Amino acid sequence: MYKVLVSDPISDLGLQQLTDASDVEIVKKTGLGEDEIVAIIGQFDALLVRSQTKVTRRIMEAGTNLKVIGRAGVGVDNIDLEAATSLGIVVINAPDGNTITTCEHTFAMIMALARHIPQAYMKTVTGEWDRKSFVGVELRNKTLGVLGLGRIGAEVAKRAIAFGMSVLGYDPFMTEERAEKLGIKLATVDEIIRNADFMTVHTPLTNETHHMIAGPQFEVMKKGMRIVNCARGGIIDEMALVEAVDQGIVHGAAFDVFENEPPAADHPFLKHPKIIVTPHLGASTIEAQENVAIDVSEQVIHILRNEPFKNAVNMPPIPAELLNKIQPYFKLCEKLGNSLAQMTDGAVREITINYSGELADLDTNPLTRYVLKGVLSHHLGAEQVNAVNSMHLAKQRDINIVIQKSISTKGFTNRITLSLNTKVEERWLSGSLLAGFGERIVQIGPYPVDIATEGNLLLISHTDKPGIIGRVGTLLGNNDVNIATMQVGRTDVGGSAIMVLTIDKQAPKVVLEQLSGMPDIKRVREITLG
Repeated sequence: MYKVLVSDPISDLGLQQLTDASDVEIVKKTGLGEDEIVAIIGQFDALLVRSQTKVTRRIMEAGTNLKVIGRAGVGVDNIDLEAATSLGIVVINAPDGNTITTCEHTFAMIMALARHIPQAYMKTVTGEWDRKSFVGVELRNKTLGVLGLGRIGAEVAKRAIAFGMSVLGYDPFMTEERAEKLGIKLATVDEIIRNADFMTVHTPLTNETHHMIAGPQFEVMKKGMRIVNCARGGIIDEMALVEAVDQGIVHGAAFDVFENEPPAADHPFLKHPKIIVTPHLGASTIEAQENVAIDVSEQVIHILRNEPFKNAVNMPPIPAELLNKIQPYFKLCEKLGNSLAQMTDGAVREITINYSGELADLDTNPLTRYVLKGVLSHHLGAEQVNAVNSMHLAKQRDINIVIQKSISTKGFTNRITLSLNTKVEERWLSGSLLAGFGERIVQIGPYPVDIATEGNLLLISHTDKPGIIGRVGTLLGNNDVNIATMQVGRTDVGGSAIMVLTIDKQAPKVVLEQLSGMPDIKRVREITLG
């Protein structure tokens, strides 16, 4: 008989599968402190939580029979994942349970924007019968721009099409074929900003998406745009949005999320007549709470019965002998994947990984998962991708994964070469572990390099001509961007070349634009490796 402790309030309907299982006993004890859980956890095989219980290493170490921790929701910030992994405890969540709920809330916000529903309600209940101030617009024949076409974004697009809207969509992993099936026209962020009547964002919050809609975007935006954000606070620059609304560029906005939650009492959104706000209600429905509990309960049963499962968010146990050999390469693989993703344009179609040297004789599947984690986390966000679900996420996006192994290492004991093939280009790099130096990028395309996989890098492709390095250094110096190291490489004299600069802080966007505009500079990429 398996024993399951439920330490947070979770829907009884969501737990029904566990309740009905003949080999499972459920004990519900909510509101317990750490000491109280430590005192009893040793008798349980599984622990189910929401967000209240903080699952610490101490609790897990006391849970000598603990096989799985289930989070009835998406985030796992309240669970010590590193401790769970080291103790061989699987952590699962429910990433799909909130999809429809968040989608419907987004569409409710779109409708509220189109018809001024909250504003009209407030005036009406105060005794004013004002029809003239709230003339709205139809959704039919309007264009909706969707930034991010994952589960939620795709569902929003379906509903928009049903309302007679045309949909422009942006997503780095969406293929033309899938977009066509969904009735979506793929577009760039700039095309959406310039042409859409409504815009909704459904991307994770990453360095790349932080303030992806800000002052420069509002300057070229189609006048009268209506903007919705039910994804993550910080994707849209809130202060720049207020200014755009006041200037008449944006007709109105609806936000369920804020960059800092809860927002300050004087936040300009809270009293602006053209901005609708809700307190992060995207996942707050009875059905969603039941769905996440159902999803987690099902996976807990599979894990307890040693059956196939999904939605794990930490690395499952690896045989000790293999782990000792490959663990030093985990960070390298993730950094190689993340670096190359930042260097490459277009939706990823194929990822080729070549393991050479001693690695060729080992089970490299765990390393592949870390490569995929690095590639996908650049676009989906680090909190959405981990070493367990990365393979599943890649398959969901129809990314072909090719594994190659070879003996030749070109002078290195072990070498990992990664290639990304997108719909617009193919790029590759190699990395290795160097004794005394750790993880290094040793080649970018045809150019040998020696780069530590950390900090802020500038990768500049250019024509090999005298003076370019000096002009780049001068521009950075004039903008208070300090160069820590510099490496250069070229194919031949006067031909194609690269320079890789390690800088002390991220370069402002205006500096990157100025670099890109310099004569003989072909491409500038900033790579952030933490």
